[in-house]
Amino acid sequence: MGYKVVVAGATGNVGREMLNILAEREFPVDEIVALASRRSLGTEVSFGDRTLKTQDLDTFDFTGWDMALFAIGSDATKIYAPKAAKAGCVVIDNSSLYRYDPDVPLIVPEVNADAVMGYAKKNIIANPNCSTAQMVVALKPLHDRARIKRVVVSTYQSVSGAGKEGMDELWDQTKAVYNPTDSQPPRKFTKQIAFNVIPHIDVFLEDGQTKEEWKMVAETKKILDPKIKVTATCVRVPVFVGHSEAINIEFEDHLDEAEARDILRESPGIMVIDKRENGGYVTPVECVGDYATFISRIRQDPTIDNGINLWCVSDNLRKGAALNAVQIAEVLGQRVLKKG
Repeated sequence: MGYKVVVAGATGNVGREMLNILAEREFPVDEIVALASRRSLGTEVSFGDRTLKTQDLDTFDFTGWDMALFAIGSDATKIYAPKAAKAGCVVIDNSSLYRYDPDVPLIVPEVNADAVMGYAKKNIIANPNCSTAQMVVALKPLHDRARIKRVVVSTYQSVSGAGKEGMDELWDQTKAVYNPTDSQPPRKFTKQIAFNVIPHIDVFLEDGQTKEEWKMVAETKKILDPKIKVTATCVRVPVFVGHSEAINIEFEDHLDEAEARDILRESPGIMVIDKRENGGYVTPVECVGDYATFISRIRQDPTIDNGINLWCVSDNLRKGAALNAVQIAEVLGQRVLKKG
């Protein structure tokens, strides 16, 4: 006996990836439905070797369904998540709407799977921001060993984090660079993204941070430890898929790079590829389609007493979004619903 599963937003990048990963990981599905907005009604999406036709999110009755994976953005989630939750269907939401709600657990299964038991307050579980998810997977085992005081992170985030429009803009502008008659001014981004980097993701806040940077701070504290100080600079780069992060970590206790490397090698969800030679590290191109969070360039920071630098790369559509949501569904099934 398996689960009755809903995927809402099934025609988007993340929704399609959710369906792919549910099939790849052989999630125990008894019945599955793909939902989309009315304008995408009837669009066909793949689930393993099956083809599903999308149904109308607006008229769908969630009664009798076990869980719903939402990839529909905050505005739509505000309307439909309470409906699903009230009908007894547990919502696993990929938007930012519920991440900071104290009654909604924010979960990365490798880090705080036990928090799933808090789902019952609202029947909703939040999926973190893509850049936070991969970072806390790397931080958790090191924090357990030496207690992290402070994290300084610079991100190199791919355009797929901005959805299909972001990917299309990079593609169109790249072609236009070689065809001067085909002007492609910025639409999704604030400046040209092709052959450029933009130190601006989401809106600016009063203190000069962007919302993306604030999210990394707030979510790391909620998922891992409220005492950790985090400062972030988030940058959009001309890469289609895969987020990269340069992370500087200051610990309370001494941790040498060799032990850090050994700890990370043994930690769930992490693949360490760290050779001090040409190509002995992972770049976004190599991480696409993979489940792992890749760690490279592990080294001591000689400018502080207890410091480590590392490079962290992950497929943002997978670990940063769809994979993490499916992993939450697996934890929910194993620990709470206990059907599959």
